[in-house]
Amino acid sequence: MQEPQNKSVRHWLTFATGLVECLCFAGAVFGWASLVFVLKEERYFSSLCVNATGLNGTQTLDCSAQDEQFSLVFTIASFMNNFLTLPNGFLFDRFGTTVARLYGIFLYTMGTLMVGFSSSALAYLLFPALSFLAVGGILFLMTNMQVGNLFGSRRSTIITLYNGAFDSSSALFLVIKLLHESGVSLRAAFLFLSACSVVHVLRTFFLLPRNFIPYPLPDRYTYGVSCGKSVTASAEVAANGDVLPATEGTPLKRDAPVNQEKTFRECLLSRFFMWHLLWLSVMQLRHYLFIGTLNPMLQRLTGGEPLLVSRYTNAFAITQLCGVLCAPWNGLIMDRHKGKPRAEGETEQEADLRATVLSLFLTALQCVLFSLCASTPYLPLQYFTFILQVLNRSFLYGGNAAFISVAFPSCHFGKLYGLVMALSAVFSLLQYPCFALVKGPLGGDPLYVSTVFICIGCMLIQL
Repeated sequence: MQEPQNKSVRHWLTFATGLVECLCFAGAVFGWASLVFVLKEERYFSSLCVNATGLNGTQTLDCSAQDEQFSLVFTIASFMNNFLTLPNGFLFDRFGTTVARLYGIFLYTMGTLMVGFSSSALAYLLFPALSFLAVGGILFLMTNMQVGNLFGSRRSTIITLYNGAFDSSSALFLVIKLLHESGVSLRAAFLFLSACSVVHVLRTFFLLPRNFIPYPLPDRYTYGVSCGKSVTASAEVAANGDVLPATEGTPLKRDAPVNQEKTFRECLLSRFFMWHLLWLSVMQLRHYLFIGTLNPMLQRLTGGEPLLVSRYTNAFAITQLCGVLCAPWNGLIMDRHKGKPRAEGETEQEADLRATVLSLFLTALQCVLFSLCASTPYLPLQYFTFILQVLNRSFLYGGNAAFISVAFPSCHFGKLYGLVMALSAVFSLLQYPCFALVKGPLGGDPLYVSTVFICIGCMLIQL
């Protein structure tokens, strides 16, 4: 009786600490708008600001080149965040959780140290630093999503919850902004984040498996370091005492032959993968463009009033905290069929796929509404835009991971998740020319670009 209780406590402790890890660290790079505010006060790239003559002949300071440089830092970091998920997915599938996490912790620590020791004179350290933070953070998320396998029928809810926590962690840079306004230096804040890597290492060895958490979960499955020794699920004990082999990270279907699983190539060439890639790429580009242009957009709508820009930047960052609350709704939508009898002749995977339709539809609809509000040049409306953005972003990434885990064999999850993120990252490189288009020919008005996304979003709803 004691063993099941200990196992349950460990499962919930693994879940809770993973949630804190994703919530406080993993997606910090997407709080870029808050960090930009601090970096501008610290005069990063300030040499790019030049004197210009206004329409009435007055002298103004033109910092569009500085904004473009900050946008380029975020564009590269967000690209690396997604594109390097592909090799990271192969690394995760090939070497397991421990190796993938130690690599991610190393990158994350290097990123925080680089920002900590950067300055206005060493502003170009931001390029590798933000990329390291992004890649290390996505490895935290990738290695934590398998925790959903410990909870059976709540699997999709757990996966979407972790993705929501990943989104909410962008509020970390808001905390750094508020601390900076209270007198805490940028260096001190990032050195503290570096020291937190010790906690990540301890969790890697004590609360996560060396290889993978399989699904469905085998009987007598244990993981992590216990009583001075590491226990893995390399074998499953039958009722008669015989030892049955059980490979970590692959689904155990006792009543089905192993050869029923699709190969990686078959998954890659399936229509599910192609349409899902398009679905993710378009909406992700919309979110990246919004985050990357938020500061100049607020500068335009507020007339450059610093207090108003700061207030709306804080409001945006605070709404990001709600990602962890919004994401489980999508998981509950996808898990709603669990426990219900399936239609005659319908497999469990077919029932899971049918349950994703409503989730995908609602995500595309939210993106259309978000783009519509973002394209409206009315400042108070942007509060509602922020709410729609965090809701849609939570649904987007949580639904992406949950759909891949449902539609394809779990032995290919790391590779397929990495590949879809990598390919969508290539598409997201369009954000920089879009930013240049908004700042240049469109005179800072994002209406036309947003209209394009609204039309594309409507097409995705119909699909």
